[in-house]
Amino acid sequence: MTQFPSEKHISSWSGICPGNNRSAGKNRSSHTTGGNRWLRGTLTECAWAAAAKKNCFLKDKFWRITTTSGGKKAPAVVAIAHTLLILTYQVLTTGQAYQDKQAPTLDQRQKQRMIRHHIRRLGKLAVAVCSSRPGVPAIADSPPPGN
Repeated sequence: MTQFPSEKHISSWSGICPGNNRSAGKNRSSHTTGGNRWLRGTLTECAWAAAAKKNCFLKDKFWRITTTSGGKKAPAVVAIAHTLLILTYQVLTTGQAYQDKQAPTLDQRQKQRMIRHHIRRLGKLAVAVCSSRPGVPAIADSPPPGN
C-alpha cells in the first residue's frame, strides 16, 4: 500500500471519490471519476452486501444517506463503497484487525425525539399511550377504531 500515501489517493485512483459540485450555496449534480473499473465494481457489489447486513453501521449509514438523497440509492452505494475502501486501506496499512463500530449512544434530546416518534406511530396503530411520569410513557392497548 506504499503506492498510495493516503486514503484520499487510493479513493481517487479507484474512482470512488465523492463528487463535489457546489457553487453559490447550491449543490449541483456531480459524478465520480472513472478510476479502476474492476475495483470500483467490486466495491459497489460489496457495498450492496454491506447495506443488507444486519447489525452493521454501514447498513445504517446506507439508509441515512438514502433518505437524505430523496430515496436515491446510487449516492448511498458510492458512499458505502468509499467507506469500505477507506476501512480496507486502514486495515492493510496498520496490519490490525478491523473492529466494528458500535452504535453511538443517544443523548437525551435524541431519546426524547425517538420516544415522540414512536408514540406517534403507536397512535396511528390505535394504541393509546399514557404516562404518569414525564418522559416515561405507559402503553395501554385500545380497541381498533370501528369495533
